[in-house]
Amino acid sequence: MDLKVAVVGAGSWGTTVASIVSANQETVIWARDPATVEDINTNHANSRYLPNLTLHKKLKATNDLADAVRSADLVVMGVPSKAMRSTLTNVKPHIRAWVPVISLAKGFEPETRYRMTQIIEEVLPGHPPGVLTGPNLAREIVQGYAAASVIAVEDETIVARLQSVFQSNLFRVYRSTDMVGCELGGALKNVIAIASGMGDGTGAGENTRSAVITRGLAEVTRLGVAMGGREQTFAGLAGLGDLMATCTSTLSRNHTVGVELGKGRKIDQIIADMNQVAEGINSSKIVMDLASEHGIEMPIAYEVYKACHEGSTALRAYRGLLRTTSKSEAEPG
Repeated sequence: MDLKVAVVGAGSWGTTVASIVSANQETVIWARDPATVEDINTNHANSRYLPNLTLHKKLKATNDLADAVRSADLVVMGVPSKAMRSTLTNVKPHIRAWVPVISLAKGFEPETRYRMTQIIEEVLPGHPPGVLTGPNLAREIVQGYAAASVIAVEDETIVARLQSVFQSNLFRVYRSTDMVGCELGGALKNVIAIASGMGDGTGAGENTRSAVITRGLAEVTRLGVAMGGREQTFAGLAGLGDLMATCTSTLSRNHTVGVELGKGRKIDQIIADMNQVAEGINSSKIVMDLASEHGIEMPIAYEVYKACHEGSTALRAYRGLLRTTSKSEAEPG
């Protein structure tokens, strides 16, 4: 199956996916920055986001959005959640009818609390939406380490056809029709990753990290199921797998935010020093709104929200968790 693929957004993950896909299909990546376009086309590199790494030689780049998408058979959106709607609006005049649109972003739209596929459905009606998600640290994948991911589209025929587009010898792609659960797993785990990082930053230890990850998964699963995801999805790559990678790796932006909070730095200082978005910061407020709406207790997420938006500290967050009454493990809290 020969397809023309357009990847919109040249951050670390968008570039990584484009590099993988270019080995299978004709692929062009859109970057806003002309210097990044030149770097990809001339040096087969994205020095800004993936320094000292080599991309697939077949990957081409452009800063002309219309040129990137007008002939595409598949569009992959690699922009942050806050930019998804505006970028899709710019894509709309140029995309051909019925072309699938796959999101790589793991977050919510701040104003509407929409998942990315909901935005795709609203801005581009008639275009099958989907999500590629999982424990995927971009730098490791470009370096050639083995990894696995999940592509989720509600239509079984479409997801089966797209599975091979993203797969390589070292990047194993599974398929799912639980688009809601896969998307929520990727968005919700970012908040727990900040909590895990806060523990690491304060020197809380391995036992504490394991407890945060385990109880965090319980929180993510409860809210995810309440919002329409399948419970088994949260035990798979889109849930537990992604949570493990993001909660333990120094390559994770959200974990890094937590570590810096644990060291006593202010959230505004941390954000100012980052050149990419840590989705969990904004997601923490949205998650608490969704938890309240669905009647779900999320004490770990609540402490992250307070540290990110109410001036609380990592030490106060962990004291707050320790004050939480112990219950049956099957109960929330």
